[in-house]
Amino acid sequence: MTHPLGNNLPTVSFFPKPRFRQIMMQPSDPMNVTEMQMVVHLGTHVDAPRHFYSDGPAFHEIPLERLHGSGVVWRIDKLDYGLIDVADLERASPDVRAGDIVALCTGWSAYFSEARYHRHPCLSTAAAEWLVDKRVKLLAVDFTSPDLAVNRRQPGFDWPVHHVLLRHGVLVCEHAANLHSLAGCRAEFIFAALNIENSDGSPARVMARRLTQYDKEKSCRNPDDPC
Repeated sequence: MTHPLGNNLPTVSFFPKPRFRQIMMQPSDPMNVTEMQMVVHLGTHVDAPRHFYSDGPAFHEIPLERLHGSGVVWRIDKLDYGLIDVADLERASPDVRAGDIVALCTGWSAYFSEARYHRHPCLSTAAAEWLVDKRVKLLAVDFTSPDLAVNRRQPGFDWPVHHVLLRHGVLVCEHAANLHSLAGCRAEFIFAALNIENSDGSPARVMARRLTQYDKEKSCRNPDDPC
């Protein structure tokens, strides 16, 4: 579920471009060494509450259990700049459960290297509040941001979706990839983010696998209770 990191990552005007270069290279050097310089919010990454709240947890303070677990992958098709609202989430299946991770598969990751990628859908504030009410612990999207696309923002824009989610401890993964094969399924996720001290976010190697009926049953503490 991860886009490769490199010099051509999509970015926005207020972020410096990433830089990856080999500072040592065989055969002229005894080894190969790569240097990277990048904003932690480029490529597939996870936002910590510190991203918008200076008193919120930074990445090294996030418990590991917030970065892995079971959840759902929902296919939600939208046109350019489409709005994902509460009705879209309520129609999605399978049903979300308290403590779940929710990954939204809009198909937008297919445009990752194209201009259209910047015309991505977004969530309404009401949809973000709905996810909070459902006690979701992490939202992953296969586009740039759950908030309005940068080229649609007016002066004074204040990232309302990020504020709702992060204020309630719902982590946000952006630029997820390859969700289509899991769409409509329950899945087990690992968001293997770097443990960066005092950071507001972290690049992540994100992995997921479809949960079988056996896995679902095994994950129940009491088989008579819903997972």
